[in-house]
Order: sequence, then structure tokens, then C-alpha cells
Amino acid sequence: MRLINRRPGRALTLFLAMVPFALLIGAYSVGSELRLAANPQDKLLPSLATIGETAQRLLTEPDRRSGRILFWHDTGMSLLRLAVGAAIAALTGLIAGLAIGLLPHVRATLTGFVAVLSMIPPLSILPILFIIFGLGETSKIVLIVIGITPFLIRDLSQRVLDIPREQIVKAETLGASTLTIAARVALPQILPRLIQSIRLSLGPAWLFLIAAEAIASDLGLGYRIFLVRRYLAMDVILTYVLWITLLAFVIDWLLKQLSRKAFPWMEAGL
Repeated sequence: MRLINRRPGRALTLFLAMVPFALLIGAYSVGSELRLAANPQDKLLPSLATIGETAQRLLTEPDRRSGRILFWHDTGMSLLRLAVGAAIAALTGLIAGLAIGLLPHVRATLTGFVAVLSMIPPLSILPILFIIFGLGETSKIVLIVIGITPFLIRDLSQRVLDIPREQIVKAETLGASTLTIAARVALPQILPRLIQSIRLSLGPAWLFLIAAEAIASDLGLGYRIFLVRRYLAMDVILTYVLWITLLAFVIDWLLKQLSRKAFPWMEAGL
């Protein structure tokens, strides 16, 4: 049997999935031990035990000034900003994608404009957002929206264009209006794609969020990482990085489960 036709069983799949993580942890552990053996005061690669102790302290010990556990406040604020920005981007992308995909006049007007917007590096306009919207929450949310909305619009509009023309013609034959076609024919077919597109956009969304929080914020995961960098507190930084990675994985998994439950006829394979 050719290798291309061989598929691992469930147990082997789980084992193979864990191998890269085990190798990464092993490589880090070896590197940390070598550096600490040469210099016990080295801060660049703290031991796994040190990272564990730091994580326990961050998760449980309240701040001396405020009495709050800053780790959870940072997490809540960052998740709120991410959720609001992603929701606005998703709604905008859905409406614009439907309009561009179904209406030729809108498509002729907006296709080029959205394509140009998608080429602008969002981080390059962050200073402009701070000037226009100030250093508060609005500028951070707007950065996420600007960063991922063009991709959502282009992806969803293409999905609408890929709908077989015969389906639209049949709906027109039955007397369906443009709004009815959008709601009854196009919308059910692009909602699964919307969830998948949001999943693909989570990585850039986190990047924009962390960058905005690092530059102008007094609370949030990105703010805390850049605050402690001056002290070379790698144990704190790595704890926050691992936590952000875990949050991103859980959000992606939840969206995948939502897609499977809501649209069982669509394979949420991403």
C-alpha cells in the first residue's frame, strides 16, 4: 500500500500530534539547563519549574496596590476587546460580502476598494487611529476591525459568487426578491464559511490586539508582556505567551464545534 493511502488510527494520531510538542519542550528544557548550568542567574531561559511557580503566583496572588489578580483582569479586558472587534468585523464582512457577491453594481464599486484596503498594513496606521480615536478602547477595537474585515469581505463575497447560478435562477423563477435570495439562498451557504473565516482571522486579530495594548494601554495581556520586558522577566512573559496560545486554541476549538453543531452538513475541517 502506498504511503499516500495509509491513515493512522486514533491512538497513533494522538501520539503523532504530541510528538512536536514533546520535542519542543525537550529542546527548551535542555537549552534552559545548559544556560543555567553556565550561569544560575540567567534570565533568558528560565527552567520549567520556575515558569510553573510564576504561573501559579500570577493566577492566584492579588496585586498589592489594587487587591485584584491582574492576570485575570488582563485576560478579561483582552478577550472583551477581541470579541467586540471580531463581532463588528464579522457583521461588516457578512453584509458587505453578501452585497458584493449578489449585486453587480456594488461589486463594481467596492471590489477594487476592498482589495486596496486589504493591502494596507494595519499596524502602519495605528498612530493615525490613536490620533483620531484617542488612546482608549475605540482605537484598539478599530484596529482589529480594520485588520481582519477586508479579508472577511473578500472571502465571503467569493463564496457568494461560487454559489451555482442555477440556484439563484430557480429562486427568481419562484418569484423571490433580491432580499429573499440573500436571506434564503446565499446566507445559509456562507454562514459556515463565516465561522471558518473568523477562525483563520484569529491569529492576525490577536497580533493587532497585542500590538495596540503594548503601545497604549494600562490593562491587557499585551500591556503586561511589554511592561515586564524591561526587567527581562522571561518567566512572566512566557507564562502570558503560553496563556494567549491556550486561549487562541480554545476559541478556535469552540468555533469549530459551533460550526459542526450548527451546520452538520458542512465539514469544519479547518
